[in-house]
Amino acid sequence: MHIQEQQLINASSLSQFLLLEFSKVRELQILYFIGFLVFYLAAVAGNLLIISAVAFGHHLNTPMYFFLMNLAMQDVGQVSVIFPKAMADALMNCRHISYSGCVTQVLLFVFFLASDFFLLTAMAYDRYIAICNPLHYDMLMNKQSCIHLVTTIWIISFCYGVLHTGGTFASPFCSNVVNQFFCEIPQLLKLACSNLYLTEIGILFVSALIVLGCFIFIIVTYVHIFTAVLRIPSVQGRQKAFSTCLPHLIVFSTFILTGYFAYYKPTSNSTSDLDLAFTMIYTMVPPLMNPIIYSMRNKEIKYTVSKLLGVRYFSRCASSSLVMQR
Repeated sequence: MHIQEQQLINASSLSQFLLLEFSKVRELQILYFIGFLVFYLAAVAGNLLIISAVAFGHHLNTPMYFFLMNLAMQDVGQVSVIFPKAMADALMNCRHISYSGCVTQVLLFVFFLASDFFLLTAMAYDRYIAICNPLHYDMLMNKQSCIHLVTTIWIISFCYGVLHTGGTFASPFCSNVVNQFFCEIPQLLKLACSNLYLTEIGILFVSALIVLGCFIFIIVTYVHIFTAVLRIPSVQGRQKAFSTCLPHLIVFSTFILTGYFAYYKPTSNSTSDLDLAFTMIYTMVPPLMNPIIYSMRNKEIKYTVSKLLGVRYFSRCASSSLVMQR
C-alpha cells in the first residue's frame, strides 16, 4: 500500500515525458529528420498555396472554396503541433517533452483533428445542397451562414479538445515513457495508474458514436449526390460534379479509417510497427493529400496558384470553367 501511494505521489509530481526514440543510430536519426522536414515543408507549402489562392482569387469566393481554405488552415495547424518537435528531437537526439508541453500538444492536436473531421462533414453538406438542391443554394449557403458554421466548428472542436485533454490527464501516471513520437492519447492512457482513465475511455466511446453518426450522414449524403449526378444529361456536367465530390470522399475515407485503427484498435503495452504506421498515416497523409488532390483535380485552383507563382498556365478547359463559375 505504501509503495502504491508513493507511485501516485511520483506520478502527480511528473514534470516531463520521454517520447519514442526512433533509433539509437545517429545516421538514422538524421534520416528521420530529413524525412519529417521534407514532409512538413511539402504539407505546409501545399496548404498555404491553397489558402493564398482562395484568399486572393476573387473568382473562388464560393462556400466550397471557403471550406477548403479553412481545411487547409487546420491541416497547417495539425502538422505544426507535432512535427517541428519531432524534427527537433531527431536532430538534437532529445526525447524529452515537458508535462505542460504534452498537455498543450494533446489539446491542440485533438482540436485540429476534430476541426478537420467536422469541416469534411460540412463540405459534404455543401456539395449535397449544391447538387441536389441548387435553387436554394444561395439562400442556405450564403457568406454569413458559412462563417457561422465554421465559427461553430472551431468552438465545438476546441471544447472537444479540452474535454479529451481533461479526461486524459485526470489520472496520475505511473510512468513517463510514451511509446509514440508525440503525446498521443492511446499511448498516454497506457501509463495511467488509477481508474480515472476510464473517464477518457468513456469520452472516446462517445466520440466513436459521433464519428459513426457523421460517417452515416456523409454516406447517405453521397448516395443522394451520386443519384442526382447520374440524372444529369450532360457528360461534362456529370464529370464536373464527380470531380468536386470524389476528392472529398477519398480524403475523408483515408482520414476516418486510419484514425479509427489508431485510436480504437486493441492496445498493447509494447510499441509495435503497426501503431507507428497507423499514426504516421493519419497524421501525415490527409494534410499532404488535401492540397494534392484538390489542386490536381481542380482547374480553378491550379489556375489561381499558377498566377500567384507567376507561372504561365492556360488551357481551354480552365478558361471555360472560369467563365462558367458562379
